[in-house]
Amino acid sequence: MTLYRFLSWNVNGLRAAEKKGLRDFLEKENFDVFCIQETKLNPETIPPFWKNLKKFTLYWNFAQKKGYSGVLCVCRKPPSNVSLGMGKPKHDQEGRLLTLEYDAFYLVNCYTPNSSRGLVRLDYRKEWDADFLEYCQKLLSQKPVIIAGDLNVAHKEIDLARPKSNYNKTAGFTQVEIDGFTRLLEAGWIDSFREFVSSGGHYTWWSYRSKAREKNIGWRIDYFLISRNLRPGLKTSQILAHVQGSDHCPIAMEIEIE
Repeated sequence: MTLYRFLSWNVNGLRAAEKKGLRDFLEKENFDVFCIQETKLNPETIPPFWKNLKKFTLYWNFAQKKGYSGVLCVCRKPPSNVSLGMGKPKHDQEGRLLTLEYDAFYLVNCYTPNSSRGLVRLDYRKEWDADFLEYCQKLLSQKPVIIAGDLNVAHKEIDLARPKSNYNKTAGFTQVEIDGFTRLLEAGWIDSFREFVSSGGHYTWWSYRSKAREKNIGWRIDYFLISRNLRPGLKTSQILAHVQGSDHCPIAMEIEIE
């Protein structure tokens, strides 16, 4: 058995987060793979620090649109294979998915589309959720799968501070999105954080408005999901709410895998 430590963080712009302590976090934390979402970069805008990072191997997936979306994996040990997207052009142009293959498992770094203000992308989000589930099920037919990232949904009322005023009105807490997440769990994935903590009040995203983070008026929308066959090795799953630098905070998971 090998013990792995994974990190995940929506940094809401890599260059902005770098100015707010991301470098210190990267150098201080012990991890095997650090999954980063919303880099907002393109190949020509990667800052020098990341180009010159020698002790890790970096894998990027960029959106076609400049300054938008994007995911990054920072790896201590290179995977045997890396895949960008899910093989569907309608989704893959936004740079939201990066899959690492290791001998014993797949790790999927995911930045799920937001349904947007006024829920204008809710229909598209429904398509994404269905296609993402299909993609992950294909991976799971080959070996265990870990899903990491900003999945842009609060699954239950305890996963956001104000459920009643947001239900079916706000992106991230509509029944369509909730059902999409439920189907992931029914298909064989486990919300690792809920294996340890059953109470509410634990969030990973807070609005920049009205001192929401200070008041802990937040949402839990960032996850480590593990396939059921990995559950025996799960050791910890944590929200690192004390870490500043984005409107999201990082999350961490430790797991033993054969």
